[in-house]
Amino acid sequence: MRRTDRLFDLIQILRDGRLHRAQDLAERLEVSTRTVWRDMATLMASGLPVEGERGVGYILRAPITLPPMVLTADEMEALRLGVRLVAEGADPGLGRAARNLAAKIAAVAPQHATLPDEDELFVFPGDQAQRAAPHLPTIRAAIRTHERLTITYLDLDGRQTHRDIRPLQLEFWGRVWTLAAWCEARGDFRSFRVDRILALEPTGETFPDEPGRRLADYRARSSPDD
Repeated sequence: MRRTDRLFDLIQILRDGRLHRAQDLAERLEVSTRTVWRDMATLMASGLPVEGERGVGYILRAPITLPPMVLTADEMEALRLGVRLVAEGADPGLGRAARNLAAKIAAVAPQHATLPDEDELFVFPGDQAQRAAPHLPTIRAAIRTHERLTITYLDLDGRQTHRDIRPLQLEFWGRVWTLAAWCEARGDFRSFRVDRILALEPTGETFPDEPGRRLADYRARSSPDD
């Protein structure tokens, strides 16, 4: 089971609001207790209201739900389209989450506002997005937990370089995924095409929230002057 899928399954288990021992979670997901410890640390670091510790158990203190809302026809159409695009896109973790979301929406939506059938919308992510797909779950997890990554990158001239980076933001340009990051070697922000990343490894090291190297600083630099 991919780590992204496992984290999603953990959230679904914890939604009942009960205390769950790490050993029980490990048996249910068919992984080691140590793996559950690491996954729970990731969930807590991401800001989810999960409390607990080793030897005691874990509990979700607040429900992860949306308040009741009424959507217009255009808003429902936008939601339908967005969910289908993600479901059929190149990221397997987000694809599975989108399909689960589609089922939940269909269960509560009026009959005329259900999600589209298979033949109503086709999505062609393209070769670049397909090459980027294996890296996306790791990058998204690293962005959430502020974990440094080591990448092997192929530049436009065909040269391979090795970089230690602080991942800040994923951006999708219709066909190409790019990763905005702080490059430790260059001492500056860089944008990497994810499909040109040949290898990617989490370092296990977190990076601090330093002024001048944050996502807000990257966005400020990228924004046109007023």
